[in-house]
Amino acid sequence: MAKRAGLGRGLGALLGETAGEVRYDTPSAGTLLELRISDVKPNPDQPRRTFDEEELEELASSIRANGILQPIVVRPMDGSYQIIAGERRYQAACRAGLQTVPSVVRDVTDKEVLQLALIENLQRSDLNPLEAARGYKDLMEQHGLTQEELGQVLGKSRSSIANALRLLELPPEVQELVWDGSITAGHARAILSVPHNEDRIALAHKVVDEGLSVRQTEMLGSRVFVKTPQQPASKAARPQSFVQAAKTLRQKLSTKVVVRTVRGRNKIEIEFGDEAELDELVNKILGE
Repeated sequence: MAKRAGLGRGLGALLGETAGEVRYDTPSAGTLLELRISDVKPNPDQPRRTFDEEELEELASSIRANGILQPIVVRPMDGSYQIIAGERRYQAACRAGLQTVPSVVRDVTDKEVLQLALIENLQRSDLNPLEAARGYKDLMEQHGLTQEELGQVLGKSRSSIANALRLLELPPEVQELVWDGSITAGHARAILSVPHNEDRIALAHKVVDEGLSVRQTEMLGSRVFVKTPQQPASKAARPQSFVQAAKTLRQKLSTKVVVRTVRGRNKIEIEFGDEAELDELVNKILGE
């Protein structure tokens, strides 16, 4: 059952509610409620599929100390409530051990749910390029939208939607590099100019191994890889263990990490900005 109450240690004061006040209501659109965590369900079509573990833990610690300062947005769904916006806060609240979560109830359609989730994440720049592309594709397929119509909904040009969707044409191995931040969407679009998937994979690994810029990738792709239809890849792909190790280290250290072989010697390269960031990396590596 939903209750309208003091909204945790912080939000209630901001909204002028009396701490501890409890009233039971039939929720209507726009109603602000304190919902039981067990009554709130994630949206299975949420475009954002991954959450940074360290950031979630930091947010959970903050919630334990201060409560949730901004309510999540939900809609009634099959006797419970489905999240429209605020899944990261919900996940952190679960980790923090909260029993209830402040929520705004809205009555929206399936189409509007995905639109709102996309807009929320895009406005916060939380979606990586592939998550955005998959969200666009889902909206278009589920609701029969054209690229231009989707652009109007999201406030984006048709060409930007088209460029995002092209990322889904990349082979899975290259999509993984975009997903974990090893290469940017700009690199990916340059790689797409190469006609064959085996060459796209080889070029993507060359970008990572040599730290190529987008412009260098474009030039290399047109000069080396676009020659004959059957030209083989210029070099063997890195071992899968190298790829997995780099991905694990990137997630742990929150910075770019490359594991590669240079002139017959295996190396791990960790990127940092300044001395303070270097000290932070050393502490993370040492577990301090």
